[in-house]
Amino acid sequence: MRWTGWSAKIGRFAGIDLYMHATFPLLFIWVGFIYWMQTGTVEGVLFGMTFIAVLFLCVILHEYGHALTARRYGIGTRYITLLPIGGLAALERMPKDPRQEIVVALMGPAVNVAIAFGLLVVLTLSGGWSPPDMDAPMLMPANFLQSVFVANIFLAVFNMIPAFPMDGGRVLRAVLSFRMGRLRATQLAARIGQTVAIFFGLVGLLGNPLLILIAVFIWIGAASEAGASEVETQLHRKPVARAMITEFHTLAPWEPLSRAVDLTLAGTQKDFPVLDGRRVVGVANQTAILRGLRDHGLHGRISEIMSAATTAETDADLFELLEALQQGEDVRLICILRRGELVGLIDMENISEFLRIEAALRDH
Repeated sequence: MRWTGWSAKIGRFAGIDLYMHATFPLLFIWVGFIYWMQTGTVEGVLFGMTFIAVLFLCVILHEYGHALTARRYGIGTRYITLLPIGGLAALERMPKDPRQEIVVALMGPAVNVAIAFGLLVVLTLSGGWSPPDMDAPMLMPANFLQSVFVANIFLAVFNMIPAFPMDGGRVLRAVLSFRMGRLRATQLAARIGQTVAIFFGLVGLLGNPLLILIAVFIWIGAASEAGASEVETQLHRKPVARAMITEFHTLAPWEPLSRAVDLTLAGTQKDFPVLDGRRVVGVANQTAILRGLRDHGLHGRISEIMSAATTAETDADLFELLEALQQGEDVRLICILRRGELVGLIDMENISEFLRIEAALRDH
């Protein structure tokens, strides 16, 4: 198990990394405690923990429903993370077409409906239905498959609550965008989501801390969606030439790593385009430089550590380049070309500076 920040990679399925957040095991501790308090038996605790494990298997399938549907529209998924309050599929982006966004959003709950339908068939054919037992743990049906059936119905309904970042919030935004445009639709959907978050928080104060946690998650998710949409509006259809870095250093493939060290210490540039004459042949980023110093020392060559360069023309859409930079850790720098010649660079820090300047000009 390999840790990255607060998450540990637990597998890779369908080409998508699956992570578990460090707080996720706390859910099992909490569930075990609740079932122990309600049943006072080891069997009750095992029932509860097995149930939550199967429930989160359904959550994983729910997230893969989103991810694999998005893949059909050419949108990748960076990873899926398991959190105590559910799963999160980190799509590279949401579809711009509202119809596609609706399909991607609905496919998660659709997976839960499909699981519930399969369990319904099994329970009906086997005669496995049990009458509700209000004394059962967590007020769930005593029959295990029946418990999973009810849980999947709940997951499908709960995720359709019209609040970001729930699936229902994305469907609401997509429907609204047909009439009022993506930015206004996102802002309205975000306000509705934050209203729902306040309601959950108030109810949670009556004795359910999980609802408070969900309320915080929804509030932050709604604010994040609104902010991301505003950034998209500010950058969309603006050429990268307006924001690119034009004063920078370059490296050559045959130069030693000591040259990269000298340039790094002499200024603020951390990632460098690699040129063979006037032709861009790669990029030497800070991580690769440090790894090269560890493996080869100061006399190692730039050609040994450089990676393929990502390039764009000066009239490229600034927002599209932002999406490219957000898609993964591999792309930290984009080389901007004019008629094949390097004329500028763009990175996340530079885009952030551009947004701050634009905001200051609007407030002037």
